[in-house]
Amino acid sequence: MACMKLGSKADAFQRKGRAWFCTTGLPSDITVEVGDMSFHLHKFPLLSRSGVLERLIAEASSKGEDICLIKLPYIPGNAKIFEIIAKFCYGVKLELTSSNVVHIRCASEHLEMTEDYGEANLISQTEFFLNQVVICNWKDSLKALQSCEEIFQQAEELNIIKRCLDSLAAKVGADPNLFGWPVKEHTAGILWNGISSDARPKNADSDWWYEDASTLSWTLYKRLISTIGCSGIEQEILAGSLAHYAKRYIPGLSRRQGVTTTAEPIAQEEQKVLIEEIDRLLPMTTGLVSTKFLCSLLRTAVILRSNQICIANLERRVGLQLDQATLEDLLMPSFSYTMETLYNVDAVERVLDHFLAMDQPGASPCSFDDGQLMSLTPITMVSKLIDGYLAEIAPDVNLSLAKFLSLAAAVPDYARPLDDGLYRAIDIYLKSHPSLVESDREQLCRLMDCQKLSLEACTHAAQNERLPLRVIVQVLFFEQLQLRTSIASCLLVSDNLDPSMHLRGGGVVMGGGGGSSAEGGGVGWANTATTRENQVLKVGMDSMRMRVAELEKECSNMRDEIAKLGRNSKGSSSGGAWGSVTKKFGFKMKSQMCSAEDGSVHTKAGAKTTTNEGKRNKSDKSVS
Repeated sequence: MACMKLGSKADAFQRKGRAWFCTTGLPSDITVEVGDMSFHLHKFPLLSRSGVLERLIAEASSKGEDICLIKLPYIPGNAKIFEIIAKFCYGVKLELTSSNVVHIRCASEHLEMTEDYGEANLISQTEFFLNQVVICNWKDSLKALQSCEEIFQQAEELNIIKRCLDSLAAKVGADPNLFGWPVKEHTAGILWNGISSDARPKNADSDWWYEDASTLSWTLYKRLISTIGCSGIEQEILAGSLAHYAKRYIPGLSRRQGVTTTAEPIAQEEQKVLIEEIDRLLPMTTGLVSTKFLCSLLRTAVILRSNQICIANLERRVGLQLDQATLEDLLMPSFSYTMETLYNVDAVERVLDHFLAMDQPGASPCSFDDGQLMSLTPITMVSKLIDGYLAEIAPDVNLSLAKFLSLAAAVPDYARPLDDGLYRAIDIYLKSHPSLVESDREQLCRLMDCQKLSLEACTHAAQNERLPLRVIVQVLFFEQLQLRTSIASCLLVSDNLDPSMHLRGGGVVMGGGGGSSAEGGGVGWANTATTRENQVLKVGMDSMRMRVAELEKECSNMRDEIAKLGRNSKGSSSGGAWGSVTKKFGFKMKSQMCSAEDGSVHTKAGAKTTTNEGKRNKSDKSVS
């Protein structure tokens, strides 16, 4: 810390209890009381330096008393600072530092210690130290600004606060190399106008000043941010500093962000005010701070019951960059008086509404750029996030069907390439709410599109007894369509095979050639292998054609059976009707499909090909 030495005489002051004595050999002729401390001094050194003390001494001396008594009910810094001023009046050695110079400057102004009462008086000395040393250094400017908190009004009147703020703001936005700051490593002994000081922290990153600035009180910090903002610095840097400040003083944020908080966190009411102030200072621009921080800020604001304007603004901020959030970010506990649900579902739905209102209004779901789907990337990520959130909140027994439906339906249909995530959430909700009536189950299942379920999801849904019977039939129907589409693709590949290759006597003959596979060497072997695979492919497709015919027949029989059950057993439950259907058909088709996927393809004669051939057949189908 920079310092400036004043005076040359040895210290002649001694303290006894609550009193100070000057041991110069001469008896004291004046007593100055500052607060509960008394100073037994001499008139001449004091009146020769201070206009206020000169007038007070003259008034006290006019009373004719041997020892005049002067009371100073207020002086900036109280008795501790008056001790330094008294030593200065006697010419005793003392030190001006960045920690005490503001108090001394304000006290000397209060006592009128101008050049009219002696050359190089205390006002001019403190001004020189402030302007030529303290203001030129980051750490000293910060310490001086911190000391202004106790005497804010006097420091403001003397323009000390503004000078410190301007100095700090200039250093935040300046190139560190211009000032000789030790960027690579922290080196002591850097000279600034001949005075040793530590100029700057170890690195020169844009956030190097965050920790130092966060040591200021909110009143001074807010003014510092405003001053730095006027200097033209990037908003992202200012927002990062605000986030750092919030994490330091709001324990709810720091625990989730992994930041060490101050030793004495501020009270909850002060935390609430701080959140509201930070919301007012943060620009409403995306990407300035992380979504995780905004979600933590929103969560804490709800817990501390901040005002509704602040909470609404934070919800909007999260919504503007919802595609960058994680599932953990959205799991905000509900702190309503009713405790209706475990998580704050309403807040998440409002956040989603903000995102959808911002997400390229009027954009077509078929907007492509260079063959890639560009406009749907953020909203697709959000749809996956919301589906995961629905699955997480679905086990809550207090979660009403209306809330679940409202949040799930808020995501546009085109935002979900697959409905597997939505199906999973619906299945969990059905499992956790077994008392739902059939109409509610059907309403819930209308959220998903059976055509957008993957093969694995279809397989699970077709055997899911929690789903309504109508939905299972739809799943089986669309699964059959997928199978027929796959067969059609395989047939197209088969029809487009090279006609120049054909079988002859078990070997492969190339069009225009007469060599056998043996004569062809490596090429003949490859062609033989290709021909064998084609044979397997044709046999497999014949089997698949038969399988499709069986599926169509079974599906038709199932429809007839369901119609009969609907006419004859109107009073029976859907589970019993479905049980009779399953017993009648025994899910025979499912077992056959699974065996077909295992790589074993049966021929018409009942012979079974090898497992490797089945795998090659399966790979050919995937390629087609």
